Amino acid sequence: MSVRIRIDLSYDGTGFSGWAAQPGRRTVEDVLAQALERVLRLAEAPRLTVAGRTDAGVHARGQVAHADVPADPWEAGAGAALRRLARALPPDVRVHRIGPAPDGFDARFSALWRRYSYRVCDDPAAADPLRRHDTLWHPRGLDLAAMNSAAAGLVGEHDFATFCRRRDDATTVRALRRLDWHRDAAGVAVACVVADAFCHNMVRALVGALLPVGEGSRPPGWPSALLTAAVRDPAVRVVPPHGLCLEEVRYPEPGQLARRAALTRQVRE
Repeated sequence: MSVRIRIDLSYDGTGFSGWAAQPGRRTVEDVLAQALERVLRLAEAPRLTVAGRTDAGVHARGQVAHADVPADPWEAGAGAALRRLARALPPDVRVHRIGPAPDGFDARFSALWRRYSYRVCDDPAAADPLRRHDTLWHPRGLDLAAMNSAAAGLVGEHDFATFCRRRDDATTVRALRRLDWHRDAAGVAVACVVADAFCHNMVRALVGALLPVGEGSRPPGWPSALLTAAVRDPAVRVVPPHGLCLEEVRYPEPGQLARRAALTRQVRE
């Protein structure tokens, strides 16, 4: 008999080759699975399912995963699991919550949407060396009003093939709920990007298409024209990963989890 557990975690992606386990590489999935194996005294490392498979160098503040583990070890170790994980995990990963998942919960397929941020500092005098691992330093000033005007033309359900790295048997149609920019208290330009799901490199390519608009080298209508073409354009630069962070994953009410997962699977297929 097994029990499904939900794990809420964050990590600094600088020292990882992404989320997904890879032979000979340090990944978040491997590090977390091995820590769970030790803390819960499992016979083997559990298989993890994650809400968003982040790439190398990408950070997460609101990542969610689930694992199915034997009931007896979980019941024996659940009370101290969070404290023991704090000792077992390296300092660039932290589990904030761990516990039994509601019926029907699937960290990947039950999600309603994911929210990412991307940080860009365009003022050379304000570049903070302490934030160099999570902020892109951009050499030219950005007009956020122009970028938001361009971003408005990308919101909605579209084929984002222009902004995705294609994978066999995978759709590039996505529902982009939000894409806009603001400046934080330090004057850093921060993109907020929300969608039901993202295809590979999508957020970084969207940011890469909006930066030339912000610096004035492309008109605000350029990104939406690229979207209509539905083919990769070499003029779209995929920005570096370190400015990207998975901030939040939103799920429906517990009674709707299984239905949402079934619907998402159907759409993906």
